[in-house]
Amino acid sequence: MPYETILYDVAESGVATITLNQPDTRNALSNELLGELIDAFEQSRDDENVRCVVLASSHDRIFSSGANLGGFAGEVPLVHKHFGSDRFVKLFRLIGELGKPSLCAAGGHVLAGSLGIALACDLVIAKEGAEFGTPEVNVGAFPFMIMALIYRNVPRKKTNELLLLGERLSAWEACEHGLVNRVVPPEDFDEAVGEWAEKLASKSPLVMKLGKDAMFRQQDMAFADAVEFLHAQLTIALSTEDIVEGVTAFFEKREPVWKGR
Repeated sequence: MPYETILYDVAESGVATITLNQPDTRNALSNELLGELIDAFEQSRDDENVRCVVLASSHDRIFSSGANLGGFAGEVPLVHKHFGSDRFVKLFRLIGELGKPSLCAAGGHVLAGSLGIALACDLVIAKEGAEFGTPEVNVGAFPFMIMALIYRNVPRKKTNELLLLGERLSAWEACEHGLVNRVVPPEDFDEAVGEWAEKLASKSPLVMKLGKDAMFRQQDMAFADAVEFLHAQLTIALSTEDIVEGVTAFFEKREPVWKGR
């Protein structure tokens, strides 16, 4: 079905691209846009042909300006605001439990709630000139919904600085502090995103799902519990045909042919 606020496309390589496409609002995270994002990620999760998801923006300078502030001051029942913000919770968890790798293509400023969406993705490539920040405190709000994601990606004191001062980081500063994996010049940005997306899509979808699920589940476990859980996951991976195919292809110096079992 066609979307109103995003674009959705699946390439033959298995790369699904979800593009925020409301440049007039600077891709403000309205309830409608968040709902369509959730639907698109669910579609990617359930489509066996999709092996990697890229989240991008059609705006040339802004990935997203964050939550729709008009909704904060709107005269609607509090319960409606609560259910609207619940979309963030659902989206963050959906990306974490996607079972497929996700790549955020930060081609412009990543601000407020959209920083949480970017950090929920497995990898982030930023275009030089993009800025990252949580300016909510400057308008009397606070980045409650994305705080947990920032603390899990960025050292505590730097996170405190972002949350309390509301200032922005450059793409290079964001990379230095762990919000971004890679920064590339504008002329190389699309190529860099495509290169990583193609690499991610080329891996065994079954082993990638096992690995992705383990990454999400173990992150909040105590160390001893995490090791036991990961030991069991390794045994499951060793039982697959894909791990045999991968090792065999390595020794035979050829590309593996994944069977997904």
